Amino acid sequence: MEEQHVAIKKQKNNMKVISLGGLGEIGKNMTVFEYKEDIVVVDCGLAFPTEEMLGIDLVIPDITYLRKNKERIRGIVLTHGHEDHIGGLPYVLKELNVPVYGTKLTIGLVENKLREHNLLASTERINVMPGETIKLGTHFKIEFIASNHSIADAVMLAFFTPIGTLLHTGDFKLDYTPIRGKTLDLHRLAQLGQKGVLALFADSTNAERPGHNPSERMVGRTIDNVFHKYNDRRIMVATFASNIDRVQQVIHAAYEHNRKVAVLGRSMVNVVRTASELGYLEIPKNTLIEANEIKRYKDNEVVTIMTGSQGEPMAALSRIAVSEHKQIDLKPGDVIILSSTPIPGNEKTVSKVVNELIKKGTIVIREDTHVSGHATQEELKLLHALVRPKYFIPVHGEYRHLQKHVELAVSLGLDKQNAQILSIGDVLELNRHTCQVTGTVPSGQILVDGLGVGDVGNIVLRDRKALSQDGLVIVVMTIEKESRLIVSGPDIISRGFVYVREAEGLMDEAKKVIQKALERCEEERIREWAQIKVLVRDELKNFIWKKTKRNPMILPIIMEV
Repeated sequence: MEEQHVAIKKQKNNMKVISLGGLGEIGKNMTVFEYKEDIVVVDCGLAFPTEEMLGIDLVIPDITYLRKNKERIRGIVLTHGHEDHIGGLPYVLKELNVPVYGTKLTIGLVENKLREHNLLASTERINVMPGETIKLGTHFKIEFIASNHSIADAVMLAFFTPIGTLLHTGDFKLDYTPIRGKTLDLHRLAQLGQKGVLALFADSTNAERPGHNPSERMVGRTIDNVFHKYNDRRIMVATFASNIDRVQQVIHAAYEHNRKVAVLGRSMVNVVRTASELGYLEIPKNTLIEANEIKRYKDNEVVTIMTGSQGEPMAALSRIAVSEHKQIDLKPGDVIILSSTPIPGNEKTVSKVVNELIKKGTIVIREDTHVSGHATQEELKLLHALVRPKYFIPVHGEYRHLQKHVELAVSLGLDKQNAQILSIGDVLELNRHTCQVTGTVPSGQILVDGLGVGDVGNIVLRDRKALSQDGLVIVVMTIEKESRLIVSGPDIISRGFVYVREAEGLMDEAKKVIQKALERCEEERIREWAQIKVLVRDELKNFIWKKTKRNPMILPIIMEV
């Protein structure tokens, strides 16, 4: 009995770490740190839908566990302002009204989202400077450590807890010559490593890539060279809206070459406005122009910065590529700088946009126009050498990235038994002596379609896929209530199956099959509508398969008079 009591006590004193997103995938990063009565959430991101998610706009984490424990949540702490780390906030904050902590630019970008969802007044936002430490609940002290990423104001988070120090890197890279702000605070990481870090949770996105990342300034040189080479042509740059350093370099190059700058795409416009207001973007006076002013200028007097570098269908570049943009019509000789690398899964859509651009005679430049915001192997090695954690948990990446990061850590001397590759929903419990998965919590993905959040699930997606592949056949018939005789119909409506006017013979045969099915119902005295519908559907399904080897969705509709 005494041994059981000790075991329970030990369990209560463990730190629980639960990932609700960002493991085995790219995007929707969200990690839960829990100690006794306190819960702190790190990041709250979204992911973009895959090709199989027909009609879906966004994907956010499943917060069932947080919903059940919302009275214990002390706050959501953000590492930086990218969509895959803050994009889920408006949806989550509608259910969890908790404070949000982040650096100045990160909170500024969050406020844009909260304003769109009418949550600005009801959400407490706290600005924290890199180097500051905050206290959340009884057991958490969190230090914001200056970091480098492809957006300004990124931070790492050091958790000082009763069981020891935990370090969460967020997304990071090492850039010795960043465009704005300080370099990654290596000195502070070394100090933490000297004092002892119990567990390291580190970005793994680029764990497969050897060497070092080039500096962001390399892209600036490429952009400047393009402006020199094509000084008589119209230049357009597509990049991530949140890559403010990239936008800054384009604006600087435009100013140096006496060009005006037009910004296209709602997200790009919002980020540029916010970053400028907060002092993270320096725009010389009279440099920016409105999109509808572009046609007033000669080709060599304007440059356009836009969204769409990932081939998003509704982004500015995609609409320009298919001649659906109101302000810009492409012409042969236009120069387009595609300043990004496709996110895994987006390769086909990006390739499609590039092909459309080249068909129109434009010059598409993709070489040396982008540097990653994620640490490569040599940068990760430096992190591990400085921090020297007892336990290591790779985060932010697909399984192959996580596995490679573990191999890298082990090659640097980490005990392989002290590395844990987690899946979304795993409950990791750790203390000074142990680190192991002890269970799971509800997890996965919530699909956002228009204003609906979570009302589209696997069954709806399956139906959408079936409709997209084989189409829909609707059977409409009116039956007299007493006699059960067909008063009108059956009429057949086809959508995405066959063109009815060119398949009249097939439709006539199908009607005969339905009539025979109804006659069978009469013979067997089947009176329930549900049973009649099932019989009609099954008979018609078998007939269509035999005739066409297709399997459309069949929807019988019976009306009674």
